[in-house]
Amino acid sequence: MNRLMEEFLLFKADNKGLADRSIRAYRDILQRFEDWLDGRDPLIIDGDQLLAFTGPYLHKALHLAPVSRTPYVACIRELYRYLWSVRKAIPRDPAASIPYPRKPRKLPTAMELSNAERLMWAPDFNRFEGVRDAAMLAVLIGCGVRISGLVRLNEGHLTTQTIDGETRMAIRPIEKGDKERLIPVPREADLLLRVYLEHPGLAEIDRGTEDGDQVLFVTTRNRRCPAHEYYGERRRFSTRGAFAMLRRHGMAAGIPAAQLHPHALRHLYGTELAEEAVDVLERQQLMGHADPKSTSIYTHLAIRKLTGSVDKANPLSKVSTPVSQLLGEMTRKPTGAR
Repeated sequence: MNRLMEEFLLFKADNKGLADRSIRAYRDILQRFEDWLDGRDPLIIDGDQLLAFTGPYLHKALHLAPVSRTPYVACIRELYRYLWSVRKAIPRDPAASIPYPRKPRKLPTAMELSNAERLMWAPDFNRFEGVRDAAMLAVLIGCGVRISGLVRLNEGHLTTQTIDGETRMAIRPIEKGDKERLIPVPREADLLLRVYLEHPGLAEIDRGTEDGDQVLFVTTRNRRCPAHEYYGERRRFSTRGAFAMLRRHGMAAGIPAAQLHPHALRHLYGTELAEEAVDVLERQQLMGHADPKSTSIYTHLAIRKLTGSVDKANPLSKVSTPVSQLLGEMTRKPTGAR
């Protein structure tokens, strides 16, 4: 691969903290870019040619959909920004104006409230694992944290403060980009967390970390880890393990597979905040969104309350129409219904 491209990858790894997985992805992209160059000097390529690579070429030659071309655009833009602003190898940045492919707006699937209720009743509260699982599910549902933030929680990420004479708990999850935020814990999740923390089964587990903290949510089985090494960080849930826990309880409760995803619980949280007319800036803070557009998507999902309000308050509901009698019969509960 072109020496300048390798220097770029080293720069991204050493100075920008790009993860190994991202470095490998960038290397694959740059290899395809070099194949497309076919011996041409990347330092004399102009913006139109780069646009041809990120657009028609990737679409026709590699059959990449718009969403799949996005990392290519990101990589090329980062490469030429480096060559221009850091390496000073080119007089201007020809990739600065390359647009990202438009992506269709996709509304997330949120778990239904009734299914969230069934999920919370699924764990066996007579067992330590059941209490632990219920506490984990309560944090996912009641705080809207990402599953990556859930499994990274330590006991030190829990805080308490007195509000109106009542001691309330809050959590400080660390999620995307190692960003930390403070989220109030609802009373139901607060109680389940306290029951979990005071459970005798937890007291028997060595969950201490190197910095003196303690892993919050611990596993009780790890076949890949020898018994004498099964303590501390090795007790921590993986995201895959937490996902498996959610699916296990959800399937047992008969919840549709499409809703058995951690983000379905997060989307439920965001939707309910929108339906209760929580200010968009507060929602952005609670959801941990860097971009307000990510928060506004939940407004599109929050139609249940608006629909109910319209049904009750619109002018047609207050006058007699040709379909009023029919609607009355359709909404009337059958005899014997509760």
